[in-house]
Amino acid sequence: MKNIGIFENNGKPEAIKWIDYSLGILRSYGSECAVRPALVNLLDKNNRDYVKPLTHEEFEKFADVVISFGGDGTMLSASRIMLRSDIPIMGINVGKLGFLAEFSVNQLDKSLNDLMRGNYRVVDRTVLETDFGDEKIFSLNDFVIEKKDSSRMITLDGYVNDHFIGSLRADGLIITTPTGSTAYSLSCGGPIITPATEVICMTPISPHSLTLRPLVIPDSSEVVLVVNSPTGDASLVADGQISKTVKNGDKVKIRKSDAKVKLIKPLESSYFDLIRAKLLWAVNVVDSENNPIEGRILE
Repeated sequence: MKNIGIFENNGKPEAIKWIDYSLGILRSYGSECAVRPALVNLLDKNNRDYVKPLTHEEFEKFADVVISFGGDGTMLSASRIMLRSDIPIMGINVGKLGFLAEFSVNQLDKSLNDLMRGNYRVVDRTVLETDFGDEKIFSLNDFVIEKKDSSRMITLDGYVNDHFIGSLRADGLIITTPTGSTAYSLSCGGPIITPATEVICMTPISPHSLTLRPLVIPDSSEVVLVVNSPTGDASLVADGQISKTVKNGDKVKIRKSDAKVKLIKPLESSYFDLIRAKLLWAVNVVDSENNPIEGRILE
């Protein structure tokens, strides 16, 4: 692994600290590392001459891998910039939960050494897209259509492949990828979906009807939602980071993109290890150090 782009959340001082620490390890392997120009002067003086100043958009032409220092939000930002490239992204979690930024700073030495020695796996993650005017918007986690500037619910007429689902009256609707199933969708009662599953999930936000439940459809489907808001406006939000205003009568068409995001994962762990560690999912209180479950494989 020769050329490495460093992507950071500049709002986290902890991220800068761990970048400085990591550069020492990466330099020992003879790697060339790039950071955005504004970050250079924030680094330790021993690292300033070592790094190459490049904008994040220039990483595509330089990097073999991008390492993201921050939380899941930082990973989402990095994923959006690297979307059209085949460059894999490794997430170092200096935030809180860390589903996408899976590698812990507590094991940073091991994680970086494994990266440099090739002891990792790369997985492809599904991306959704929608057209907004002349702009194409992407999401790795989810699209959300929700009420705007009002406490009153909105109504969304939903269609899947031109087939009418119904008029969905709620605070909003989440259209999520399997990757995003453990994010906003999960907090609204949506299912956990393993990342390799080829589906899209539609999860209502505080629905008016008790019979309105999450709906899972093939990811070959196109979802169309027609907005009807008491204020005349609603919000379309991609990954919690990009927000657009949609008007009554607007049709929002959401489909799987041809683009994919490549993520670096630990070689020795599975998705189920991750959700047990992060969500305590299916963890039994009788499990102990004498009966470990992490990394267990059926033989």
